[in-house]
Amino acid sequence: MDRQFEDVAVTVLPDHVAEVELRRPPNNFFDVALICAIADAFEWLDERDECRAIVLCAEGKHFCAGANFTDGSRETSEDRDPDAPHPLYSQAVRLFGTRKPVVAAVQGAAIGGGFGLAMAADFRTGSAASRFAANFVKLGFSPGFGLTHTLPRVVGQQAAQQLCFTGRRIDGVEAARLGVIDDLVEPGEERAEARYLAKQIAENAPLAVESVRASLRGDLLAAVRQATEHEAREQFRLQQTDDHREGIRAVAERRAGRFTRR
Repeated sequence: MDRQFEDVAVTVLPDHVAEVELRRPPNNFFDVALICAIADAFEWLDERDECRAIVLCAEGKHFCAGANFTDGSRETSEDRDPDAPHPLYSQAVRLFGTRKPVVAAVQGAAIGGGFGLAMAADFRTGSAASRFAANFVKLGFSPGFGLTHTLPRVVGQQAAQQLCFTGRRIDGVEAARLGVIDDLVEPGEERAEARYLAKQIAENAPLAVESVRASLRGDLLAAVRQATEHEAREQFRLQQTDDHREGIRAVAERRAGRFTRR
């Protein structure tokens, strides 16, 4: 059973595992439409008895390199009301409201919001070639996509603070040490390992798995909704600054930012 949601393809495999594949190679930059499509796919699979676990994966070199800040097409802060729900994060929150377990297969980079997307999954597989960065401070603003809640929930407060304060990039080996990656495999085997883990989950009683998942997640949905509301307000404020504009230039030019605290 196959289904297409914009740039997201869904394939339900015979073993009760479904693949939800991003198809914006090579970098899989996201926008509101792509995150909406992923959420639509997850919600559609919630109603399919044929699916008991999901593999979130991507076509191309990178899992998701975040938002594209260099092509001039992204939404700017002036395009929205700061007191209204953030259109992107309103869709991102939907990813936390579905019932089926999700394993993300992270090849290449998961950067910025792409890191946030990977952390929305229950588990992540990767390799030494996988790369993660919460690089928002290098762009002169603050994290989003619920990362201020989901990252410390997995790696602990201290490690999350270091990653978010420095914006540094970590490889798959360090990500596995911190707990970001659950299963570390050879490069090129990320998706196969994700399928294997999803199949192990799907072999069990589906109602029981969903019950256990809901119990373990607790108030995760409400916490992520609250986190994204705060993140959106802070991002709007910081996107008005000279430092944010300098951060975008610096990242595009592959140099350190010359920030002025203005």
